[in-house]
Order: sequence, then structure tokens, then C-alpha cells
Amino acid sequence: MKQKKTKFEEIELSLIDSFPDHPFKVEDDLQMIELAESIKNSGLLLPVLVRKKDDGRYEMISGHRRLRASEMAGNKTIKAMVFDCDDNTAAIIMVESNVRQREKILPSEKAFAYQMMYAAMKHQGKRTDLTSATVEHKLSRDELAKKVGESREQIRRYIRLTNLIPELLNYVDDGNIAMLPAVELSYLDAYCQRILFGFIDENIVFPSHDQAIRMRKLFEEGRLNKRYIRSIMSEAKPNQIEKYKIRMNLIKPLLPQDIPYKKIEYYIYHALKYYNSYLTAQKQKCQRQKSKPLVN
Repeated sequence: MKQKKTKFEEIELSLIDSFPDHPFKVEDDLQMIELAESIKNSGLLLPVLVRKKDDGRYEMISGHRRLRASEMAGNKTIKAMVFDCDDNTAAIIMVESNVRQREKILPSEKAFAYQMMYAAMKHQGKRTDLTSATVEHKLSRDELAKKVGESREQIRRYIRLTNLIPELLNYVDDGNIAMLPAVELSYLDAYCQRILFGFIDENIVFPSHDQAIRMRKLFEEGRLNKRYIRSIMSEAKPNQIEKYKIRMNLIKPLLPQDIPYKKIEYYIYHALKYYNSYLTAQKQKCQRQKSKPLVN
């Protein structure tokens, strides 16, 4: 498709729609607040990229976070590059730009983004066969891997994650389920995945790679059921012995939104240490009040 020349425009925020099925989250976290303050004080340094729609509105290609930050900064318009391109090209640019610009990308975001980019490249006639074990069309797979800075095998793994139910995918994002066992679990159907999620939610214990492999093997043999899942998941694992487990859904609302998963334990430790100091101080205060002599 022949592309028209890109042009710059000042566009009303209310006229810009999000990219359909945009796989990257836009959250009002600390980084968003800082970006909004920067835009308020210094203006928007990098214009967003949009394309014109048939109904006269615009569709965001790159710049969803900048758009939200501009809203928070109180702006009514935003500087944009208006680019004329087809759906497939827009999808490829959207994924590439987000992968380059975002510091933190969740596994679930990469999963659906790479799947979208794979589909766009396939529709453009660039066969990738990412979900196949064959080596055919290796050049196209290398091209996609180069665009996003991942190996062909890692891209295949991420795309497999789109087969997980949302509850298990959330555990992958939280860091509770690692990539390799998550890929194995993606071969289970939704029914077995929900049984597994129920066990995890009840016992706060997560599958190892070996356990996930065995569950996949039983499923492919048509023998995986609730009894087997509970039996496999009930096995003691060295890295889970003598650990106190807390349900993530109970503490997540109390944690900072931008805290890395690996620092949660450190955060809880210091929060409890601070609370313990507070209780000790309150106890000492009560003891001092009780020991004061009565004044006539």
C-alpha cells in the first residue's frame, strides 16, 4: 500500500481513540504522575503517532501513556504525527514502539502484543509460523525476533501464554509462575486450568516446571483430572518448605502500585518491623501512664 506523507497536527484529545485491543496497560502509577508533571512543566517533548479514521476521528498508534499524561496535566490538545497506513502496518508500528519505549513490560502484555504483530506480519504475506516446531520460513521469524529484541523461541513462548486463563496469566505477571512452567500449562484446556487455579488459590502453592510438564503429559494422554492435579500439586518442593504463604489478593491493594515483585518480601518485612516498633512504643506509653502517681 502506498503511504501518504506524514504531517503534524494539534489534535483534540477527545478525538483520539485507543488502538483496538491495545495489549499494553496504561495505569495511573507513579511514573504516569511524573510524566504528567513533566508535560505540565515542560510540554510534550515527543509527539504521539496517530492515523485518521474514516469517521473523521483519529486512532492512536504510539503514545497512549503520553495521551493519558496530557489529560492528567489538564491539556485539551496534543501534538501528533498523522500517519496514513493500513491496519497491519499500524499494528506492527504500535508493538515496536511500545517495546522500544516502555521500561517495564509484563509477560501478558508481550504475549498479546507479539501475537498481534505475528498476525499482522502473516497478513502482510510475511509467514512466521511462530507456533510451529518446523524451521520453515526461518528468515521471517528472525526478522520478527530482531524487531522486538527477543529470540524466536522466546517469542513462541510468549505467544503460548495467550492460551492461559486470565487468573493463571496474572500469576505469571506477578512472578509467582515462571515462564517455562507457564508455557507447559498453556497446553491444558480451560477446565483443567481452572481446577489448577482453584488449588493454587486455596493453598498458595505454585507449580514447578517438572510438575507442569507432568500435568501436560497426562492431559495429552487424556488422563488429567482433578485428582491428578491435586496429587501432583500436593508434593512438597524444597523451595516451598517452611515458608509462610500470604494470598496475593489480600495484600496487593495495600502494596505500592509500582513495587517490583521481588521487593514485596522486603517491603512487608520493613512494614512489620515498623508496626512492631509502633506497638512496642504504645505498650511502653501505657505502662508509663499506669505507673504515674495519682495527684490529689
